[in-house]
Amino acid sequence: MGPMNILVVDDEVEITELISLYLKREGFHVQIAHRSEDALQIAAESELDLIILDILLEDMNGIEVCKEIRKHSMVPIIFLSCKSEDNDVILGLTVGGDDYISKPFSPSQLVARVKAQLRRNRFPYINRERQPQQLLSFPHLEIDLSSRSVRQQDRVVSLSTKEFDLLVYLAQTPNTVVKIDHLFQHIWGSESFGDTRTLMVHISNLRKKIEPDPANPTYVITVRGVGYKFNSEIS
Repeated sequence: MGPMNILVVDDEVEITELISLYLKREGFHVQIAHRSEDALQIAAESELDLIILDILLEDMNGIEVCKEIRKHSMVPIIFLSCKSEDNDVILGLTVGGDDYISKPFSPSQLVARVKAQLRRNRFPYINRERQPQQLLSFPHLEIDLSSRSVRQQDRVVSLSTKEFDLLVYLAQTPNTVVKIDHLFQHIWGSESFGDTRTLMVHISNLRKKIEPDPANPTYVITVRGVGYKFNSEIS
């Protein structure tokens, strides 16, 4: 197996060169795009393992680039953002981004985040020891681990990779509180790096897709100050 292939998309040449330097030192193959058009072409024609994508590009918003990529690929996407772009970060995670890192960042932190995403994507966590069956059935909700599909009542629910993994991890230990740090470790393959926003946005997205009333969730319950639990005791 050859080196893993990473696409870095940013219109600032210095940033792409810095990121590329550190990733190549770790043995990754790196492709660079400074324009959204080039990024989309590479994403369509190459077998990518991960994309690092700036939220604000000169010719197209990175969020729109993410939307286009998600039409044909579930490759992990890490957004680059400035601290002033908080709303853009949340939107980026909503449309299919897996994680984000804020500028300025330390190259070592970015490399660690990349490795965590790649580990998690290559070896998705399934808690087979506790619940080995491939079909998890709850009132009005079915989760098929083998096909990675979800049915809510009579409709098929389309979930992103992270949304599905979150749902499975919580549903495999129903009515048990899972700490936030444990979710980060098993879903993102890393520690939280001190920011829970990525997790909160993905939980919110998941609720919008599976909950009859996302504002008053019945499946994915918040346990304040601790974490989340999956409620299987639904009438």
